[in-house]
Formats: sequence, C-alpha cells, structure tokens
Amino acid sequence: MNATLSVDAVVFDAYGTLFDIHAPTANAAAAIGDPAMADTLGKMWRDKQLQYSWLRAVMGAYTPFWQITQDALDYCLEALKLDDPKLRQSLLDLYFRIDAYPDAIPALQALKTGRMRTAVLTNGSREMVDAAITSSGAAGYLDDALSVADVGIFKPDNRVYQHAVDRLGVAKERMGFVSCNGWDAWAAADFGFQVVWLNRFDLPEEKLPGAPKRIIPDMTTLPAVYGL
Repeated sequence: MNATLSVDAVVFDAYGTLFDIHAPTANAAAAIGDPAMADTLGKMWRDKQLQYSWLRAVMGAYTPFWQITQDALDYCLEALKLDDPKLRQSLLDLYFRIDAYPDAIPALQALKTGRMRTAVLTNGSREMVDAAITSSGAAGYLDDALSVADVGIFKPDNRVYQHAVDRLGVAKERMGFVSCNGWDAWAAADFGFQVVWLNRFDLPEEKLPGAPKRIIPDMTTLPAVYGL
C-alpha cells in the first residue's frame, strides 16, 4: 500500500480537473442539434485552446486565456461549419457558468475538513476562474485562486509553478499538485511538486521529464492520498 503524501498545501489545475471542460458544449447540444457534433466541438475546442496557449508561449505573444478561448472557438465553429453568432455567444456564456465534476466538490470539502490549504493554479483568466469557482460551488473550499495572468506566461512554464510557491509561501517539495492534464502533471513533477495525476480519461502515461507520485482515476480517493 502506498504511503500517504505529506504536504502543506494542495494546488489544483482548474479546467478538466475541477471543472468539466466539456460542459459548455454538452449543455448546448440541443442548440448544436447533434450530440455527436457537440462532442466533437467540445474536444476540438479544448485541443485548440491548449495549442494556442503553447504556441503563444513559444512565440512570446501572451494574451489572456479568455481571448484564446474565443479565438479557439471561432476556429472550431468555422472548421465544423457551425458559424452561428447566437450559438457562439451561448457557448461563451456557458463557460462562465461551468459545472464542477461530481467528484470535485466532495474531495475539496474533505480536504478542507482536514484543514488542508487548497488553491487553484490555472491558465484561465482571472474573470474566468472566479466565475467558475463561484458557479460550481467550490468557493467555500479554496483558500486562493492563482492565474497565469499574474505571470504573463502559460503552463507548463516553470514560472507558473514558482508563482504558486511564492504566493502560498510553501516550499515546492511540500506542495501537492493535482491535474488531469498529463503534460501539466509531468511538468509540475519535474519542477518539484508532489503530483497526483488525475487520469480522468484513461490515457497512457506521458513520455516527459518528471513523474507523478500517484495516479488516480477520479477524485474520490484523493483525500486518502493525503491521509484524510
């Protein structure tokens, strides 16, 4: 049996980890008119978001993630021939009322009951993450919300992870980090965090520097990882 991880704080990625990245397109499936097309749009939109954030990081052309989210959506709507201004606005509005995964809030609540410090560290813009935390019901279980907007570069740049260390005043070796994104989990582990990879989508392990301390399929077992 794996020993529990001893940390002073647990920092979470936001989208895909706490918040359901496919909820906006799923909730707009009726307007899209085809559940399969809604699923395709959701996956493409997410992939394009990430691609644009990484490309902009390499280009040295930072722009807030909310703008990237809109640019990625515009690309996908055009690619899928879904160019409808009302649908576009509905999808963007839903991003500000995004759902939490069913296992997220109970896990956060258990950590807070155990007096664990918690925070979010996200590529999302400040207005995006604040709205997500409020609409999802996570506000009462997070001590802080950190955005890459404060750094001007996207994950997985080490400056983002260092921002959490500086903001929370916790040594990186004592920082827990939870992400469903393999690239994020491996990068944070390589930086020095004690990482739990939340493998929600049953994906293979990344072939990158760093390695998570634990791999879990959902957040129901997360409190036990920290002895709670």
